[in-house]
Formats: sequence, C-alpha cells, structure tokens
Amino acid sequence: MKLLKIPLKILVIEDEQKVAAFIKSGLEQHGHTVDLAYDGFIGKKFVATGDYHIILLDIIIPVVNGIELCKHIKQQNPNLPVLMLTALGTTADKVVGFEAGADDYLVKPFEFEELLVRIKALTKRMGQVPYQPNNTILQVSDLKLDLDKKIAYRAGKSISLTAKEFDLLEYFMRNEGRVISKPELAEKVWEITFDTGTNVVEVYINILRKKIDRDFIPKLLHTRIGLGYVLNSER
Repeated sequence: MKLLKIPLKILVIEDEQKVAAFIKSGLEQHGHTVDLAYDGFIGKKFVATGDYHIILLDIIIPVVNGIELCKHIKQQNPNLPVLMLTALGTTADKVVGFEAGADDYLVKPFEFEELLVRIKALTKRMGQVPYQPNNTILQVSDLKLDLDKKIAYRAGKSISLTAKEFDLLEYFMRNEGRVISKPELAEKVWEITFDTGTNVVEVYINILRKKIDRDFIPKLLHTRIGLGYVLNSER
C-alpha cells in the first residue's frame, strides 16, 4: 500500500544509530530523501541549512535535547511539521512535547506503517490546497482562523498554533455547532482509526482549549460527556 504520494525531504534527529538507520532505510524505500543527525546541535545546523518537509525528532538526544530543539524549530519556522519519536510515552511527556510545539507524537517501539501514516497526515496539505481568496478566513464569535497565513486570532490577539492544532481548530470551525466524536476527529484530523487505548485526542483538545479559551470569554470549545466536543459560543 502506497501511503505517501509525493517524495519528501525528511530530517531524522535520533542518537540511536541503528534506529536512525532503520528509519532512513524504510523512508528511502518509499522514495524519500533522508538526512540523519545524531545530536541536537548537528540537527539544529541541518534545520538551518536544509529545506525539509518534516522533522522526525527524538527527545533524549545529546547536546541540545529534543524539547529545546523543537521550540527552536517552531520559533524559526512555525509551519514546519515536527513528529516526536520517543520512548517517553506518559501523558505528561506528551503534554510537554505538544507544548514545545510538536505536531504529533509517536511512542517507541512503533510499526513503520504507522510512521508513514503519521507523516502523510502531517504533510498532506503541502502543495495541495489551492489559494481561495474568498474563503480564507473562518470565524466563530471573536475567534478567527486565517487559512492563507496559517494564523489564529481571538479578540484581535494572535494565537500560536502548531500545524496539527491548526488542523484540529479548522475542523472544529468548519463544523461549528456540531458535536464531533473522538473517532471522527482521529479519522478526519489524524487520518487514523481511533484507538481507545490512546489519549492523543484529549491531549490536543486540552492544549487547544488552553490556547483559545483560557484567557477569553465566552468559552468556545465544550465537552459533551459521552458524545465528543463542540465549538460554539453557547453552552
């Protein structure tokens, strides 16, 4: 099954050389170009000089750790997808990774096909979304999403979002007032089948809620217990 339609330039920052070589070999078999960095300092230099479509980043790496490097990458290029690949799999670990700017989080060990699916989900928009000048702003209450500039605003204040947070918010705004289940979000936003054993949807919802609701009134993102989530200005 061919999961990725276009060749990508990918940077893998991973200090376990056997793991890095396995990932590189698998991705190259799918037609992609892969650079390897075995520590955060070298990875940072690669990011500065290379034009990558996505970064695969371990957290526990020498010199500059993955969390700090992710923050740096997102400061320099907020639209560059970062997929964390790490053995740190607790909810707290995931929250730290997402708050550092990671767009997705895959816990080791993982199936290679799942890695391909995650990469596809993060890079699916590249070169595929036509410019539509009459439909580049979505708005719910005082929350605005600029689809062209990839920027969110609430009450005129800009809100920094990762690529996956942007996708999640866009899906909610395009479905304003409709209760959306976790399985639907997993399928439409992550392009994966919902797994009851993972809490990635809840983690992203909590992070997104903090960004768009914590400092504003009215609250827009609501939980419908047993049903899912809904974005609107009414409870």
